[in-house]
Amino acid sequence: MQKTIRPKEIMRQRNRRLLAVTAFIIAACMAYFGYWWYSNRDWVTTDDAFVTGHLITVKTQTDGTIVEILAEDTQQVKRGQTLVKLDGTRAKIALQQARAELGETVRDIVALQANIETLVQRVTARQAALKRVRHDLRRFQAAAKEGAVSDQKVQNAEDQIRQLKAEIAAIRAEKMGIEAQVLVENLETHPSVEKATSRLRRAYLEYHRRDVIAPVSGFVAKRRAQIGDRVEAGTPLLVIVPLQDLWVEANLLETKIARVRPGQTAEIKVDSYGDERIYHGVVEGINPGTGSAFALLPTDNASGNFIHIAERVPVRIGLDPEELKQRPLQPGLSTLTRINVEGTGQAMLDSRVNTATEAYRTDIFEHELEGVEQMISHIISANKVESFSSDKEL
Repeated sequence: MQKTIRPKEIMRQRNRRLLAVTAFIIAACMAYFGYWWYSNRDWVTTDDAFVTGHLITVKTQTDGTIVEILAEDTQQVKRGQTLVKLDGTRAKIALQQARAELGETVRDIVALQANIETLVQRVTARQAALKRVRHDLRRFQAAAKEGAVSDQKVQNAEDQIRQLKAEIAAIRAEKMGIEAQVLVENLETHPSVEKATSRLRRAYLEYHRRDVIAPVSGFVAKRRAQIGDRVEAGTPLLVIVPLQDLWVEANLLETKIARVRPGQTAEIKVDSYGDERIYHGVVEGINPGTGSAFALLPTDNASGNFIHIAERVPVRIGLDPEELKQRPLQPGLSTLTRINVEGTGQAMLDSRVNTATEAYRTDIFEHELEGVEQMISHIISANKVESFSSDKEL
């Protein structure tokens, strides 16, 4: 028996199936939207975020020629480790010259002190001669009354007294001039000696700094130094990156920044690892300006060519040090970062950045002058002929 085809029934069944499929798709979309909204409503997300850190450029502090390189890219170095060595020929010559200048200065001051003693003796001799002439003048004056001595002899004695007084005054003035140059009790505190010791310390420092050392621990990158290069003070040689102190700089649209506060937690996915690794962090601070405000050529909206573009505000997110130790990262890596804005956090202008880390300070330069003071004392003692006396009285 042949089955009767009913087109209207077929259309009704088709419409019911289409309606069911459409309802299912709508329900699935609503369920997905509900799940997405529930899981993301308290999160601010951006893919304009990058890992960054301290890129410490090591520069020369003195002039010289590179004779040895002791660190290469990718190598780990420790704080205080020698990275590059410069030739010390010129610095050594300058140090020898400074030592000689200090010894010469000490001897000049000792010679001035001896000149003072010489002038004291000359004054004593002139005073003795003046006393003798005065006695002679009294005798001449007494004899002149009886006609035993001529007036010319009396006049000569008086002229000789005036001459001796003038000589004594000149010697005393010369002595005062020398004393003004040696107007200290200790030789070490004399201005000329202090100036010479300062030059010696500077030369010693230049000689000591022919070895370029690492200010912090980290990994070497971007080495520019080459054997035989003639470098001047301030020439960049290489970069040290402390990988234990990194953070994420997330650039958030200004329309999403209102609820972001320091202290809020964040999750970071690094493009290099995809969804395999999730790093955790904390918002440490919000930059006090958008990227365009600090651009080299900021836009001039008053020119009339204004186009409204949503600006981005840099937000600093600190990474968990333990996670960095277990799963190291490198500055420059792209990330997908989201911040949980459900918590109130701290005030917007507060900062949680910790500057009490090795990357913010170093003490390797505090002991560079060790040994120079002993050298200075030895030079002064070796060139001081006799004790420096402060007794300048006649």
